[in-house]
Amino acid sequence: MDVSSVSEGAGLRAASRNDFGTLGRLVRHEGLLDRRYGYYAVKISLTLLALAGGCAAFVLLGDSWWQLLTAVFFAVMFAQVAFLGHDAGHNQVFRTGRANDRAGYAFGGIVGMSYGWWMGKHSRHHANPNHEGDDPDIDIPLLAFTRGQTAHKSGFVRWTSKHQAALFFPLLLLEGLSLHWAGIQAVWRGEVKTRWLEAVLLSAHVVVYLGAVFVVLSPPVALAFIAVHQGLWGVYMGCSFAPGHKGMPTYTDKTELDFLRKQVLSSRNVRGRRWVDFTLGGLNHQIEHHLFPSMPRANLRRAQPLVRAFCAEHGIDYAQCGLLKTYYYVLQHLHEVSAPLRVAGAPAR
Repeated sequence: MDVSSVSEGAGLRAASRNDFGTLGRLVRHEGLLDRRYGYYAVKISLTLLALAGGCAAFVLLGDSWWQLLTAVFFAVMFAQVAFLGHDAGHNQVFRTGRANDRAGYAFGGIVGMSYGWWMGKHSRHHANPNHEGDDPDIDIPLLAFTRGQTAHKSGFVRWTSKHQAALFFPLLLLEGLSLHWAGIQAVWRGEVKTRWLEAVLLSAHVVVYLGAVFVVLSPPVALAFIAVHQGLWGVYMGCSFAPGHKGMPTYTDKTELDFLRKQVLSSRNVRGRRWVDFTLGGLNHQIEHHLFPSMPRANLRRAQPLVRAFCAEHGIDYAQCGLLKTYYYVLQHLHEVSAPLRVAGAPAR
């Protein structure tokens, strides 16, 4: 064994770990990890006020096909509330974890999601983004995000994976229902820490939501309202989270990366002004968010040039492009990954 090579490799790994420590000190020096209580007080108040206004408009409008427009509004508002739940889950809002969790349960209850289920899933994603086998966000039965995943597809899921680039956006219409159902399953199976609290919150959501819809609207309008609302909410959520990692490099246990490079190289930022920050709930700054998950959303834009300059100085690829370009990369990746399934005569498993 070459002792000098072993020593050199150990030195490089130590230097890599020190890189993130240096970046962390720069970020803290700029005060970018400090709580933004005023920002979140205004953000939460305006979001809940807008949601309440939408509920009032829904009741006043009554049984009308114009309610499909309010369904679009509620799809947007559910996503905005979910973004607040995401921030609370990362301890961005309050100083203590308990206070953030209380807010997270409340926001989850409003939109009908299990906060405990989402926290478990999202924490695994942050620990190993784009890791084949460890990241639940690339373990979706109907799709394949790596060539290795295509080898295990059969039957209907093989067909959806084969045509996944064309089906990606249509499948997002089911994402809202999938989020509801996954949470219900997790609570039913006892896979969440506060099972009874979440059971009450999810039950209350179903009763209030369906009760309001079917009391105010006639059955045909009610069903159309639910379809538009849930479908567009799913598309909005999927279109907000997909650009951050889909189409970026994926990894296995054989890949050795330090924390800094694992997070940066698997993530992509979306370029744009503050309207993009609002629309995507700050997820457009995916690199900074993955490096510093507890950084308040309002500070991510300020951190971006600092992190990008640091990556350039250390020779780390920093991916960033426009919003529409990100969807092009996502669809291109899905199409390329599924190529083996489209080969004539490819055996089905």
